[in-house]
Amino acid sequence: MKHFTIFLSLFLCCALQVGAQQHKLTSPSGNLIVKINCSDLLEYSVYTSDNDKYPFIIPSNIGLELGDGTVLGVYPKVVKTERKSVNRIVDACFYKKAKVLDSYNELTISFKGNYQVVFRAYNSGVAYRFVTNMKDSIVVKNERAGFNFSPGAPEPFEGRYRETEAFVPYVNRPAAQDFDFSEQFCTSFENTYTKIPLEQMDDYRLAFLPMLVAQGYQQLLERNLDKLHTRMAVITEADLHDYPGMYLHHVYGHSLEGVFAPLPKKWEQGGHNNLQYVVKEREDYIAKTAGTRAFPWRVIAIATEEKELADNDLVYLLSEPSKVNDLSWIKPGKVAWDWWNNWNIWGVDFKAGINNDTYKYYIDFAAEKGIEYVILDEGWAVNKQADLFQVVPEIDLPELVKYADSKGVGIVLWAGYAAMDKDMEKVCRHYSEMGVKGFKVDFMDRDDQIVVNFYERMAAMAAKYHLFIDFHGAYKPTGLSRTYPNVLNYEGVFGLEQCKWAGAETDMVTYEVTIPFIRMLAGPMDFTQGAMRNASKGCYAPVWSEPMSQGTRCRQLAEYVIFEAPFAMLCDAPTAYLQEPECTEFIAQVPTVWDETRVLDGEVGHYVVIARRKGNVWYVGAINDWARRQVKVDLSALGVQEGRVTTFTDGPNAHRKGVDYQKKTYSIRQADVLTLELAPGGGAVVIAE
Repeated sequence: MKHFTIFLSLFLCCALQVGAQQHKLTSPSGNLIVKINCSDLLEYSVYTSDNDKYPFIIPSNIGLELGDGTVLGVYPKVVKTERKSVNRIVDACFYKKAKVLDSYNELTISFKGNYQVVFRAYNSGVAYRFVTNMKDSIVVKNERAGFNFSPGAPEPFEGRYRETEAFVPYVNRPAAQDFDFSEQFCTSFENTYTKIPLEQMDDYRLAFLPMLVAQGYQQLLERNLDKLHTRMAVITEADLHDYPGMYLHHVYGHSLEGVFAPLPKKWEQGGHNNLQYVVKEREDYIAKTAGTRAFPWRVIAIATEEKELADNDLVYLLSEPSKVNDLSWIKPGKVAWDWWNNWNIWGVDFKAGINNDTYKYYIDFAAEKGIEYVILDEGWAVNKQADLFQVVPEIDLPELVKYADSKGVGIVLWAGYAAMDKDMEKVCRHYSEMGVKGFKVDFMDRDDQIVVNFYERMAAMAAKYHLFIDFHGAYKPTGLSRTYPNVLNYEGVFGLEQCKWAGAETDMVTYEVTIPFIRMLAGPMDFTQGAMRNASKGCYAPVWSEPMSQGTRCRQLAEYVIFEAPFAMLCDAPTAYLQEPECTEFIAQVPTVWDETRVLDGEVGHYVVIARRKGNVWYVGAINDWARRQVKVDLSALGVQEGRVTTFTDGPNAHRKGVDYQKKTYSIRQADVLTLELAPGGGAVVIAE
């Protein structure tokens, strides 16, 4: 019945276009066109050029269903339209670039019933949002967010995406029964991508955002078929406040629709070590919110070259500017991490573990190498009490904070969601006064309206007490880091921690060359790279206490350049780093925020090459899939004419022994094109000064 209803809706959606009032919005360069139909239903479609006879997104229905039965977007009556164009430079902080071009054309359509829909067309994508102007609070029963893709290229097509294909991050929970997705609304937002023709996507499993759809197509020019093309769309959202996050559900064919977690009605404390709130019952609506407000942006980032997706700024630009006036106390940097390496230091005269001696060793290491922070992950507070004031007796926290401060190192504390939520201001005030610099807040594992509001309350409270936040067990970034720049990082990624338990069938190498084009488009990600045990193909095995990475040593180094993370972990043990001085020196000095970013090359799931500049120094990172590859870096294109170049490249035996690498430093006197040889699962770093 559900499929029949959706099909009927889509059929009517197309049939009712006759006589529709249509509005057109074009991106500044003219490369993207949005057409909005206002007939019996409100629809949009997207074209990738004015001459294109094959639309990318065919008419797709959007709307808001309110608690009183009103549906915004059904029989819409246009009252007025307003247009504006913006072309400016935005100063960014703690981001992948210091200045961001904000250039778009905007169309605001006002409708009878006190609501508007705002459309924006950028050269790099399109977005829309609803705005309501109602006096009292409103209940939102559901939101209609359709994404109906065209079938793609006519036969024959020999390009990479012969069919309309999707890279699907399925929720890692049991499939729905009778389209009841309630069990899937509790998730850590961690999974690899399933690459599949869009029409074969599982109807009974939700996908979390961002998600990529790619297709090949031909362009009709003057009655002749022009060259074959590829176009890609990453669907996500921005400026998410007081509202649930969006999932995607396959309807049929090439059609997707948004799905939203209903508002929790009853919940109880439980879950992992009693640190979560487990939802027992939900309302029959998704949000209760202010009647006068702007709703989240529905974002479709669009590119015709894959590398463009790895340098897309839409989520940042569509988010609310900073609410924190004084940013001087926020210090991005790197952090020595304890949990991944299982506190496994060696060659010391004390028993390593969760105790002051061990953490002083981490602090001494950080101080010696110039690492800004040390984190105390799960274990410093008494287990299963969800009480951040109950510190285990082996830890003297005030002494550790004082000791770290004397060494110029900051202490960061891990905290479970429930423990933080019940005592938020008391916890922030107490540990800020002690001298703690920030919190890693974990195990929210939801994105309904209550949890989304927790993120913002947490960010605001932390800012009040000059604390920064790293969200784990988290949904993807939606721009909160711009609104509250003390939110430095997010998980919401299938990170290196998986190598503590994931079997050899888990292909981290392919995943790592996929996320820069999809997940990283949404914002920073705490992938937690830095492993010093590196397994070439066929040599990996999960080991909880002494984990390893998949791929080569240089791959781990390159990921500090490739992956955006203002607060970046060193996942391995201090002792391991002390035995690898060259690699440790690089990790310690590589920046975590940047003045400029350029994506030089890449293909989703195969390889990526990214250059980032800090001051006058360029850092280039390259990683690839399991195929041996040669990549070129044109230093002249980066403005490098002469100077000193340092390279870390896979050694001649890295395909057999992942730790094998070579470091070289030499001078250049004229523009050079460097050829980098990447081993299977390999990587490379170039530093040009």
